[in-house]
Amino acid sequence: MEKVAILGSTGSIGKNTLAVIEEHPDQFNVVALAAGKNVKEMIRQVKAFKPKLVSMATRKAADAVKQEVGETVEVLWGDEGLNAVAVCSDSTYLVSSLVGSKGLAPTLAAIRAGKKIGLANKETLVTAGHIVTAEARKHQVPLLPIDSEHSALFQCFNGERSAEAERLIITASGGAFRDWSREELIHATVEQALKHPNWSMGNKITIDSATMMNKGFEVIEAHWLFDFPYGKIDVILHPQSVIHSMVEFSDGAVMAQLGTPDMKIPIQYALAYPRRMPLRTKRLDLVSLSRLDFRALDFRRYPCLRMAYEAGKAGGTMPAVLNAANEVAVEMFLNRDCNFLDIEEIVERTLDAHQNVGNPSLEEIEEADRWARQFAKNCLVPVA
Repeated sequence: MEKVAILGSTGSIGKNTLAVIEEHPDQFNVVALAAGKNVKEMIRQVKAFKPKLVSMATRKAADAVKQEVGETVEVLWGDEGLNAVAVCSDSTYLVSSLVGSKGLAPTLAAIRAGKKIGLANKETLVTAGHIVTAEARKHQVPLLPIDSEHSALFQCFNGERSAEAERLIITASGGAFRDWSREELIHATVEQALKHPNWSMGNKITIDSATMMNKGFEVIEAHWLFDFPYGKIDVILHPQSVIHSMVEFSDGAVMAQLGTPDMKIPIQYALAYPRRMPLRTKRLDLVSLSRLDFRALDFRRYPCLRMAYEAGKAGGTMPAVLNAANEVAVEMFLNRDCNFLDIEEIVERTLDAHQNVGNPSLEEIEEADRWARQFAKNCLVPVA
């Protein structure tokens, strides 16, 4: 039986992970959970899954949880609590699904503790891919992708020689504004940006989908997961979100993984790998679907995707700066402190001002992250 700890249990990935575990109680057991400030949902999860350890982002949230769950569960908070959940001695598997760069330190701690990693936190590889992958190799820990695109690529490589692959093709839904012009985006609202046409996700990743920064992060993540050069990783627009990604091989054959847009499918695949297990989910009906559409992506229309490619190729601390500036800019937009198009302007200005550090240590990455956040905050463009 796999004993599972989850970072980000009250978020979209965390809830879907628990739904998968609930379907297979004989295969998986929840031993530790970490979340932000959603006290009500954490209390529900503790009562349903009975973990031995939980952690919340703040002392106030932790005290509220502890009051309801009693003394049978250890309740911690803050960074110390995150790390405790990540390296929980009772666990064998960590699902890392925190949003943002705060997932890096506890995920690294879990790798060093020898846990299997189900990775849904893109920023862990975006900001410190060279360190994370080296540590995973050193400790012989598998990094099993949970993102639907990387899970698709992983599945396409099954039974194949990676040396014979020529191109990775990552598909993108296009987000809420895939049919909008640049001129229309000037007046885009938060509410409009959060209306993703295909997927149900958290606010931050939904905005990243609308700017296409999410795909840029996925390109960087794919580079590290599959050891592929950026020049051989393409992104194409696929509005239906049925083909989740593809691999083109040297003989011209293209392997594709298809499925409904349901995150429980890649989550369960990562949890149960190398097995496949039954799952209650809507089945893909190609006949009723009738067509699949694809479009090329234009860097002029999606400058965040361009910036991600450039930061990834530059390496060093540039990807960490890209991520930090984007986190700040997206938070500004969600708080209505800037306009939608200001997100890309803030990120680009921050990247342009940064002095790159090659082959950075974890401390240098953390310093670049702090610098980028402060610089990005000072880029604030007041809403007229």
